[in-house]
Amino acid sequence: MTTRQPQERLAIVVLAAGQGTRMKSDLPKVLHAVAGRPMILEVLSVARALEPDELVVVVGHEAERVKAVVGEGVTFVSQTEQLGTGHAVAQTAPGLHDSADTVLVLYGDTPLIRAETLRHLLEAHRRENAAITLLTFVPDDPSGYGRIVRGPDGRVVGIVEHKDASEEQRKIRECNSGILVFQANWLWDHLPRLSLSPQGEYYLTDLVAMAVEEGQVVHSLQAPDPTEVLGVNDRAQLATATAVLYDRRRRTLMRSGVTLVDPATVYVGPDVQVERDTVIEPNVILDGRVRIGPRCHIGPNCVLRNVTVGANCVVVQAHLEDLVVPTDTRVGPFVFRQGEQ
Repeated sequence: MTTRQPQERLAIVVLAAGQGTRMKSDLPKVLHAVAGRPMILEVLSVARALEPDELVVVVGHEAERVKAVVGEGVTFVSQTEQLGTGHAVAQTAPGLHDSADTVLVLYGDTPLIRAETLRHLLEAHRRENAAITLLTFVPDDPSGYGRIVRGPDGRVVGIVEHKDASEEQRKIRECNSGILVFQANWLWDHLPRLSLSPQGEYYLTDLVAMAVEEGQVVHSLQAPDPTEVLGVNDRAQLATATAVLYDRRRRTLMRSGVTLVDPATVYVGPDVQVERDTVIEPNVILDGRVRIGPRCHIGPNCVLRNVTVGANCVVVQAHLEDLVVPTDTRVGPFVFRQGEQ
């Protein structure tokens, strides 16, 4: 549940207009699957957990393909020219100008962010009455990231990009994640003041320097786990994000009373529920909508896709799709079954 004030109207803007050239793919970057579903759907799942009043997705490259995957329940805004993050958020101003008090900016290629972290970020923003609140992080290697520059009182005074940083500034470990919360009226007033960078883009982070110069409160919160803000820009980062998400889901199952004999070899999709005292052996894939009842034994080398398994069942070396396994049933070994639920 959210903890915002009843009168506060929260808008979440998800930026998903980029092409993602480093993926070297005909598929838009945000539609690449991470741990079983397109990464933008992971981001939207987290966004919806915050119960925003407005949920906006900014689309551009292959917009119709992205819209088709995202589906209903969001407002789409087009960024026809790829002119940077500041320009992307500016496209949402006409629709959100009078319908939001707080604006949270997320990214369609940052699928590991947790709802709990974003709740803490929003709470900090309200508590400090800030114009801008940044989510920062401390990576193992800060090379390439914008550094958070702080004044003597510990307050944020700016963000300096790695290429522009002095040797002293490059020693700073705290970095900018890009995830930002804005006081909406301040945001709409200042977006038109952004200047075009030498790279031909309008950067949202340039608003930080504006706020500091005006004496506005610029607050920050450090992400408890730097992997939460991992951006996916190539196939290697996609594999890293996939591994992290699968690991999170395994841990959730084990904490709920499910035994995974060899956790690293069990692949748990985003819509999987397993009840307590079930044991899952190595080399198991649970994909699609899977429901497994209590006290089951899922043996090695199984694939269950869109399957419901009743209580006290044993499934061994079986590939099952789109069917129901009744309570107290044994299936396998060496079985392929496909049906309709």
